[in-house]
Order: sequence, then structure tokens, then C-alpha cells
Amino acid sequence: MPFSIVVGAQWGDEGKGRIVDLLASEAEIVARYSGGDNAGHTVSVGELTFKLHLLPSGIVHSHTTGLLGNGMVINPGVLLEEMERVQQTGVKISPDRLKISHAAHLITPGHIALDAAQESARGSQKIGTTKRGIGPAYTSKVTRSGLRTALLHSPDKLEIAVIEHINQVNDQLTSLDSEGSLNAEKIATDYCSYADILAPYITDVGLFAYKALVDGKSILAEGAQGTLLDLDHGTYPFVTSSTPTAPGALVGLGLGIGTAGRVIGVVKAFQTRVGEGPFPTELSGDMAERLRGTGENDWDEFGTTTGRPRRIGWLDAVLLRYAVRVNGISELAVTKLDILSGLKSLAICSRYRIGEQEYLDLPQGPADLSQFQAEYEPMSVWDDDLTSIRSWDQLPVQAREYITRIEDLTGLPVKIVSVGPERSQVIIR
Repeated sequence: MPFSIVVGAQWGDEGKGRIVDLLASEAEIVARYSGGDNAGHTVSVGELTFKLHLLPSGIVHSHTTGLLGNGMVINPGVLLEEMERVQQTGVKISPDRLKISHAAHLITPGHIALDAAQESARGSQKIGTTKRGIGPAYTSKVTRSGLRTALLHSPDKLEIAVIEHINQVNDQLTSLDSEGSLNAEKIATDYCSYADILAPYITDVGLFAYKALVDGKSILAEGAQGTLLDLDHGTYPFVTSSTPTAPGALVGLGLGIGTAGRVIGVVKAFQTRVGEGPFPTELSGDMAERLRGTGENDWDEFGTTTGRPRRIGWLDAVLLRYAVRVNGISELAVTKLDILSGLKSLAICSRYRIGEQEYLDLPQGPADLSQFQAEYEPMSVWDDDLTSIRSWDQLPVQAREYITRIEDLTGLPVKIVSVGPERSQVIIR
């Protein structure tokens, strides 16, 4: 495993964190390459549950080094809080174990205020942003007015840059009829205090990763969100502001073409999404409530970052085939197969239809899915509790048929099946 990439093959929330945690046992370096704290990965280790928003999931393994790539946007206050929570569990976080790219961008209270004001101004056309400042931070990056983490090495320059940035944001907030303004001097002081702690962590992550690969070390890269939220290849405009697909790992870590070998696509045994946008296989009523859960458990279908209930649907093989193509996925990991136990009915969407025309693949990408009607294949159900099963042969025949049908519909092997949230609750094929 010289350089492997784990990607979400749906709208995010597929359970990438627990797959990264599993694979990180074989990796020396774990890396986040895109997004910010709008994503959440939940990892359960014994009685401990880690809810990670910025740190790579695999950093809970004591032998790994974690990287935050240049493709990320980072709220330093949130990062420091997360580092402290993780360290309270006994996991050591130090500059030797965590390295932050000098070219990643900072999220500020200005970006967060703009996010809320812009979403409010959209009215009925709202996107469903998490209001964490992610989009405005990437906007600053693209317009070449962003604040890079390299500034944390120069507090004097950082102070000037933050004050200028906040003053510009206040002008924008006024134009959006937003009430109140931000205190530029106070925010600059806060960010200089962050610099005192985080400066030793800032380095050239791309160079570090390159040298590690030359030395024969293994890197496991994880993105945030999922394929269908990719800025270019997702259900635009209901997408995130970054590139969570596998090619984004190269740009987001500063590595060249040809570096990556294994690309693991993580797919939930059913389909979920958070926020606005089209959802061809969406369910409602009792079945949706059954698959969503009550929210009493960490693995129920409620957003790790927002707490919002997720929308629920049957597995969509049309979108999954699309994800396989744009990511170059070489194998699949299916999560939450255990949740399907005891259902009265079960189905997979294998194709779309518009009138008499059938579509196995999307004619023009996933931006406009509202025109399609999902066509389903009924699947056999099972009642067995899967949570204690650890081998393929022990699964009920109907569960094996379900996984095999996913392989048939995608042309890829399913090499990992999770049957519960714990680190040990997996079947390796």
C-alpha cells in the first residue's frame, strides 16, 4: 500500500472514517486532502468514540503520522479544540505526529459570517450549507485574497492580513444587509494566539509526502464528503466547495500523477444525503425512519457535524457506476450491511428511466437528476443479526446475494463489508 486513497462513492457519510481506521493499521502516514470542518468522521475504538472533523481518521493509531493537505481549509480554533479532545483520550498530538501544509487556507469568523448571510440571502434557493465558512474560504482562495497557514509563521504579517480581511468582510456583510460587524482587532489577536501554538506544525506537506514515498513508506489518503458533492462532478449546485474525488488527493497533497495505486470506494448498503438537492431513490415514511434510526446511537443517520437527520433511500447503482468512473475506483467497501437485517422489503436501483428511454449511465452527469425515475430490482431479505459475523461464508445467503449484485452492477470486487460500528466488526474478503 504505497499510496492508497479512500473516497466516498455517494453523498458522503458512507462510513469512510471506520474504513480509514481499519486500513490505517497498515499505513505509516494518514492524510486529509480536501474540505474543512464541514465533514465529520466517526471512529469507534472499544468504548471510545472519536468524532473527527479535521484530523485524519487514522491518527488515532499511535504509529501513524497525520497530514493536513494544501487542498483543505482550516479553522484553527476548531482544529485546536479537536486536538485537545483527542489528546484527552490519551492519543498524542505533536508536530512530530501532525503536519499541516503551509499552503492550506485559514477559515476566519469573517468567512463564517459570510456563509450564513449568503445562505440567508438565497431564500428558497438555499444550498444547505453547514455555515462553517467553507465556501467563502474557498472563494477567498480562488480570488487570491485568502489567508494561507504559512502566515502563522509571521505573526506581524498575520495580524495585518486578518485585519484587512475582516474589514473587507464587513463591507460585504453591509451589502448583504447583515446586522452587525466583526471586530477585526479582536479576531486578529485570536489568530495570533493560534499561531503561537500551531506554527511548529506548519510545513511543506507535499515534500514530506514525496520523500516518504521515495523512502518506501505507505500513505493512506482520505477526502471529506463524497463523489456526488464534488464541485465539478457532483449534483451541482448542491455540492461542496472542494474536490473530494480521488484525483483531488494528488492536487490536495501536492503529489504527481501516477503516484496513486489502490483507490477504495466506500459505499453505504443504502443511500443517504444531507441538505438540499435531487435524490432519485429517496424513501419516506416508516422505511426511511427504520433505516435512519432514532439518533440515540452514534451510528444512526444524523449528521456528525450538523446533527441534521439524513435523507434516506435505496442504493443507487447508476450513481455508483458514475462514482467508479470519475474516481478510478479499484475496489469497494460496503458499510452498514447489518442495518438491512429484518427489513420487510429491499431493493437496488439498477437503472433510470425517462418515459420509454432507459439509462444505465448518466447522459450528462448528475447535476439534473430530477428528470429521472428510478427503476428497481427487488432483493431477498434476511432476518439474521449480522453484527457478530466475521467471515463471508457465515453471512446469510440473501446478504451474500446483495453484495454480489453490487459487484455485478459495478464490475468491481467488494473486498470489505462492515457489519457494525466497531473496529472489529468487518468482513475482509
